Amino acid sequence: MLEKEKPDIVVLCSRHPGDHYVQIKAAAERGCHIYCEKPMTADLREADEIVRLVEEKHVKICVAHPARYSLEYLTMKRMIENGAIGSPLTAYGRGKCDHRGGGEDLIVLGTHILDLQTFLFGAPQRVWADVKTNGRPISSQDREDTVEPVGPAAGDDIYACFNFPNGVRGILESRRGLPGPSSGIVQMGLTVAGSKGTLSMRFNDAATPVCKLRLSRKPFPPEDETQFEEVPVTETRSIPGAEPLDYSLCGGPDIPHAHFFLDANRYAVRDLMDAIQENRHPVSNVLNARTALEMIYGIYASSITKQEIELPLVNRGHPLVR
Repeated sequence: MLEKEKPDIVVLCSRHPGDHYVQIKAAAERGCHIYCEKPMTADLREADEIVRLVEEKHVKICVAHPARYSLEYLTMKRMIENGAIGSPLTAYGRGKCDHRGGGEDLIVLGTHILDLQTFLFGAPQRVWADVKTNGRPISSQDREDTVEPVGPAAGDDIYACFNFPNGVRGILESRRGLPGPSSGIVQMGLTVAGSKGTLSMRFNDAATPVCKLRLSRKPFPPEDETQFEEVPVTETRSIPGAEPLDYSLCGGPDIPHAHFFLDANRYAVRDLMDAIQENRHPVSNVLNARTALEMIYGIYASSITKQEIELPLVNRGHPLVR
């Protein structure tokens, strides 16, 4: 197909990060731009090579971290920058915390949360983490079976704390088997507490509960006397000439119930097209996708060594691979 059709843009839909490098290399060497499912890769050395390929072949890659393009998180970012919650202090993030909670949740869904934290606050400087399996701290020999082939993973209980610029701390937590959407509870998302209030946005691909951007104007910590109100969001973006999305397909095979994902991915692809024309990186690009993977490596490295880890990493090998 690459030789015969010579596409301008290739879309890589596989959820398995081990598939991507060979596909990216084949497309980049033919000058094709790429929209790539997350995680871009589970191998940090591959991520380094993908960054090199992008620079050498002059191609653009947009990675499917669509929250960067969602109206709710763009509104959250603008409100934080405009002082709606005062000085941001701590960003509390969780993955889905379902049967994959821990190591698999970390790379499959935690990558969204880690990327969101860097979107809001910049690249992290350090990480301290505690990863356990059945209450026991993991070691470099620990590896667990995963539902999907997502690379090395360990732990059923992960807690990590990142230091971001300007004194902001970011938390990432994943615990296996917590209540989920069937109980009316959405674990996955991000809550940002500031000196004057709190912003929160959860997201899931189920029909209910419907997640909304919420604001607390109370300066209390989010677990103590905080009262939230829904934040109205208004779409001002448009794509000239584009047909409306068919939301009746939501909930069908391989299509999430939530409109959030369709809208955000459409604007991600539009951003890729604009980035090609303007010769720039897309908003969600190989550099911040690599940063999210470094954060995951840093979590394991910190827990195994029982030390705080500086970022970016000097050692590019996976902490779970000897």
